[in-house]
Amino acid sequence: MLRSIRWIALLAAACLSACGGGSSSSSSGSSSSSSSSGAHVFSGGGANVVSMVVGPGPTPSSSSFNLPTTSVKVCQAGTSNCVTIANVLVDTGSPGLRLLASALNGFSLPAQADPSINGNSIVECLPFADGYTWGPVVTADVAIGGENASAIPINVIDDIGTLEPAAPSSCTSNGTDLGSLIDLGANGVLGVGLYSTDCGGYCEQAVSLQTQGFFYYSCSASSCAATSEPNASQVINPVAAFPKDNNGVILQLPAIPIGGVVTDTGYLVFGIGTESNNALGASTVLTTTPEGFISTMFDGQTLNSSFLDSGSNGLYFPDSTLPICTGFTDASEFYCPSPSPSVVLMATNQGQNGSTTQVSFQINDPTKLNNTFFAVDVGGPTTGITGLGVSDFFDFGVPFFYGRTVFTAIQGAAADGTTGPYYAY
Repeated sequence: MLRSIRWIALLAAACLSACGGGSSSSSSGSSSSSSSSGAHVFSGGGANVVSMVVGPGPTPSSSSFNLPTTSVKVCQAGTSNCVTIANVLVDTGSPGLRLLASALNGFSLPAQADPSINGNSIVECLPFADGYTWGPVVTADVAIGGENASAIPINVIDDIGTLEPAAPSSCTSNGTDLGSLIDLGANGVLGVGLYSTDCGGYCEQAVSLQTQGFFYYSCSASSCAATSEPNASQVINPVAAFPKDNNGVILQLPAIPIGGVVTDTGYLVFGIGTESNNALGASTVLTTTPEGFISTMFDGQTLNSSFLDSGSNGLYFPDSTLPICTGFTDASEFYCPSPSPSVVLMATNQGQNGSTTQVSFQINDPTKLNNTFFAVDVGGPTTGITGLGVSDFFDFGVPFFYGRTVFTAIQGAAADGTTGPYYAY
């Protein structure tokens, strides 16, 4: 019936290197999502603004919900030979563009050659909170709205199983293979998170020093072996490669009704403080740790490894009082409030800079919602997220973004007066 999706890239290895080296209360009741405070409304558009839709996506079913998507154009570098891929998931929990091979539908992009082994190419195994993806690193020009990144490394997720040898055990040990349209719920992932590349200095090290798992592999026609990968050759956050508007992104989604809505259309905006339409305004900046975490105070707990992740389709947090759902596949991944089918809760977020904001959020019983609605307020326990490397966290997924204007600033980039990485809203 329902399935949780969490496209937060595992940070334990990647971020420690890519990154360079209150109280709460709860009460029953119901309300719509919180509204944004004094932020821009982007209906006027602009070269740095593209539409973002939470809706049925490419596989309409009641199991695919809360997935914000946009369209991405990829071209053979330096040519006008291009293809546009719709329904690509916008993910603030990972860096880099990853497209399903089936969505490319035979469109050819050149594989990245291994400069150390003649005839070999580079393939990536990227671990996420729910499993891993596997596929070649290729080079493409990328255009999103009026923004362009030239000849950058992107990742093709091999859901057709013919692009390279099968993933080795050092990759498959990350859990479930998520490289399919059904598992992803979208035609790819546009990672616009806190970091410019997806592994950084960790993957530049010799393989013997990559003790927290392998990301990049050198593959012949028949076998693959873990390898190091220079930072300049790693899959890059496309935003960081734009000539301008390259220091972060803004996600803005309208508030939704209490019981949800069929679709919710908002905006993905590039740049922070680089144009007249993307200033921070009155938003509160919450700087993160080098690993990309803020602190959340909720229900007497201090959760020091929390994050804002538009790649997660629910709010995932520890609460010993909310009943966990039963009676359907993956029910244990969701809360089913009782006796009321809806509950409003409060938390306080704090950045490394000491700034705090209060957050009101709603959890609905997913079994009581209209199964034709694809934008809904739901959540679940953190116990279902394995391999993340931390346990004290609140994963603020897509329901957090409804009714808010949320900024994500890239690490090391000056973004409207504050250097990333940070979140703001």
